[in-house]
Amino acid sequence: MRLKRLLIGRPLKSEEAQGQHLSKTSALAIFSSSALSSVSYGPEQIALALAVPGLITYGYFLYALIPILALLAAVTISYTQVAKANPGGGGAYSVAKENLGELPALAAGAALFSDYTLTVAVSITSGTEALTSAFPALIPHRLLIDLAVLIGVLMLINLRGVSESAKAFVFPTYLFVGGILGVIGLGLYQTWAGTAPVIPAVSEEKQGMNWLIFFLILRAFANGCSSMTGIEAIANGVPTFKKPQSRNAVITTYWMSGLLAVMLCGISFLILHHHILPVPGVTMMSQLTEETVGRGALYYYIQMVTMLILFLAANTAYNGLPPLMSLMARDGYLPRYLGERGERLSYSNGILLLTAASALLLIVFDGDMESLIALYSVGVFISFTIAQCGMVVHWRRQQGENWKWRLAVNAFGALITGVVVIILTVTKFLDGAWIVLLFVPLMVMGFRKIRVHYVEMGKELVLSADEPLSYMDHPIRKNCVIVPISYPTRSAVKALRYARKIGDEIIAVHIAENEETARAVAAVWSGRDPELELVTLYSPYRLVIQPLLDFVQKTADKQAPDDCVTVLIPEVRTERWWHRLLHNQTGLVLRTLLIRRENVVVTTITFRVHH
Repeated sequence: MRLKRLLIGRPLKSEEAQGQHLSKTSALAIFSSSALSSVSYGPEQIALALAVPGLITYGYFLYALIPILALLAAVTISYTQVAKANPGGGGAYSVAKENLGELPALAAGAALFSDYTLTVAVSITSGTEALTSAFPALIPHRLLIDLAVLIGVLMLINLRGVSESAKAFVFPTYLFVGGILGVIGLGLYQTWAGTAPVIPAVSEEKQGMNWLIFFLILRAFANGCSSMTGIEAIANGVPTFKKPQSRNAVITTYWMSGLLAVMLCGISFLILHHHILPVPGVTMMSQLTEETVGRGALYYYIQMVTMLILFLAANTAYNGLPPLMSLMARDGYLPRYLGERGERLSYSNGILLLTAASALLLIVFDGDMESLIALYSVGVFISFTIAQCGMVVHWRRQQGENWKWRLAVNAFGALITGVVVIILTVTKFLDGAWIVLLFVPLMVMGFRKIRVHYVEMGKELVLSADEPLSYMDHPIRKNCVIVPISYPTRSAVKALRYARKIGDEIIAVHIAENEETARAVAAVWSGRDPELELVTLYSPYRLVIQPLLDFVQKTADKQAPDDCVTVLIPEVRTERWWHRLLHNQTGLVLRTLLIRRENVVVTTITFRVHH
């Protein structure tokens, strides 16, 4: 408990939740780190798709970048509408649930779960690549670094609560933005002040358009769309803002998109100006920084803040997915415990689930950036499309001031994001997009099964208003207590004392391997408790569990309908945790199997030993 308090902090009262709300500057750092940090790998992903050996396609860079900027503008405007119309948060899930129905809402929830989990994995692997670009000796330890950052930094900080994560992440975000803008500014100055061409001829060369080139441009566009992930995070987290919440969320969305557009344009221009090409083990951002400022203190500063922001970009998912899972849990589509806040007013169970899912992804894909990026973006654009379609229905229903203009904005957003989903599916299908497309319907099926379970369970558990409390009408007539005894010990004596208090009939049961063992135990027993007969069951094949289960079932079958059978299991409790591995294994298995019996009560009674 002391270690937990040291790592996570003291518990917070419910009324302290107001202190967990964020200002616009803090929220920009918390919710925008994923989108802003993507400038360190988004333009690189465009270049990677176009730098194909044997083909001259690098000159088509702007053909992929300009549509991304237009898409960014459209999605930004669309999501400000979502934030205004849906102040309760939940983003695409809440919009779809209210306007489109259950299946689209669950599809949005599944797509966001996929995207947020990938956001964590991709951000951490990108941060590690920034680190290993500066320090190549660390390349063999990439996965270990990934997991250490995930569990030792992100999980622990987020378990401490929203305000704590804001304090931890504000400065790295602004240091990164300042550093990138500084590199862009210095690079632009060097470009205009120098004698080299602004865009050298080698970066403008491109062979004639054909279907293969067109597919490569689409693939480059699809790769570059990874820079768009995280745009929805602010609309998902409107309730975490200070009042007026919707207005502050809208302003922060515009700030985020403006900064993202400026940095995307600046970095892409400098990549073309220096004609930077992919180099194994070195990111393009590292090459660009070295070209601009040299490999001195400023270079290492940019690499370090890039590493930090990429690691912390995963925090966007930690602030977006747990609240979303909380909404879905309260609606009955996820386990109820995901809907409850923890001691620090964060959705701690959701944080733990996101950490486990992200760790699994990192391990399965061995922390490989290229493998993970292939799965990226599909889920988020599915949720974008569903959210915009939901907003179209919303404006048709609500109408009000300027409703036709608002409807047109969201309809256009739905159209272009839907087209992007098709492009992503076609260009990335064999690279891994099929996994996401399979995962989403499977998750939807899982959500619905959980909901059906809760509904059916509720029908059996909930008392109707006119239903009597039947336990008063049908009290238990007799309680038969069965106590398994391996040998007459103090723990067995304590269990029998308790059994005499709660039971009308006491049965002590011993499993014997042979008659000799049975006689030895019976002799000790008769000297200790001659009044209570010890029932001995012979097990020549040394089985213990099954003979006890059979005996309990036979005893239960003999009881009247109003009788009860209780199995009381003596359990030794030790001081040191590792001692527990040496005891109670039979009791644990017996308890696990017996609690599935409808007509049997299972309980344990502990006997503490002090060493």
